[in-house]
Amino acid sequence: MTYSGAVKVGGPADVHELADLMISKVAVGSMNNNAYLLRCRATGAQLLIDAAAEADTLLHLIGDDGIESVVTTHQHGDHWGALQAVVDATGARTYAGAHDAEGIPVPTDVLVQDGDTITVGRVSLTARHLVGHTPGSIALVYDDPHGHPHVFTGDCLFPGGVGNTGGDAKNFASLLDDVETKLFGQLPDETWVYPGHGNDTMLGTERPHLAEWRERGW
Repeated sequence: MTYSGAVKVGGPADVHELADLMISKVAVGSMNNNAYLLRCRATGAQLLIDAAAEADTLLHLIGDDGIESVVTTHQHGDHWGALQAVVDATGARTYAGAHDAEGIPVPTDVLVQDGDTITVGRVSLTARHLVGHTPGSIALVYDDPHGHPHVFTGDCLFPGGVGNTGGDAKNFASLLDDVETKLFGQLPDETWVYPGHGNDTMLGTERPHLAEWRERGW
């Protein structure tokens, strides 16, 4: 079946099958968080992005093969609610942005800086530090050698705008600047965007609205 990225809490995962990577998206928890399981097709190694909630759902998605690592995109509690349970069950290494790790109650094994590489089997992801939604939010970019890039943006970029900055003009400007420079400025329109909540989008869909977002201030 064709991947749509439209998932709902209590419903099945949607699977995006790429040449080297399988991406399984599931919605969990009271805030409809997205969690993403990445599986290297060559090795079977797996990585989870945001153990947000519903540990049983996530562990069922992970299956008997387990995971090597869990990446937490940022420190807000709705993105790590099941992290301890998932780590306890799998022994996975934990990754988070260096400036957000103190706000995550589960110890972070690897502090992630802008430009760092995180691997899952033979697949490499590049971390992008985006400041504004939180001090240490990270996005993960997979530059598919067989197609267009894919980016997991946490709560920094959604269809229709950047993440919530609580009405703080400085944080909003910082987040939009980083998103423009490190995502829109470096990746093509065909880049698929996987956000922390809700439906997916593409950079090309959102790019025409950047000036509009800056003018409205949110």
